[in-house]
Amino acid sequence: MGPATVVPPAPFELFSHEADVGVRGRGATLAEAFAQAGRALTAVTVDPDLVAETESLAISCAADDPELLLFEWLNALVFETSTRDLVFARHEVEIDPQARRLEARVHGEPVDVGRHRPAVEVKGATMTGLRVYREPDGTWVTECVVDV
Repeated sequence: MGPATVVPPAPFELFSHEADVGVRGRGATLAEAFAQAGRALTAVTVDPDLVAETESLAISCAADDPELLLFEWLNALVFETSTRDLVFARHEVEIDPQARRLEARVHGEPVDVGRHRPAVEVKGATMTGLRVYREPDGTWVTECVVDV
């Protein structure tokens, strides 16, 4: 019998990875739906009801359509959360559809690991499942999958 043949591992392969979470916001107005998407984004990491409103900051973003505006909005929140080590309880959003611009004031506080008990870190919004639409009853809905 000859020597056993050793097969080297493939240079690349695919594997299952379940590191995504969908966020959805609903509201009577587009701005309310965006605000609720922001609250949903906070809820991926911490319970928004545990977040005090001791600090606030302004966030502005713009995009050519509502879906891309949602993408920009969520990524702006991820950026501010990451760079300032803050979590947000409340999101006041105004949207000018003609200017394709969002202006917001977010309210929250620095992360307190003991009190907030962060579950995961959101890395960013993705284009997966990115939708902004109105339901038949007129309710606005925003949806996006975020990478955690």
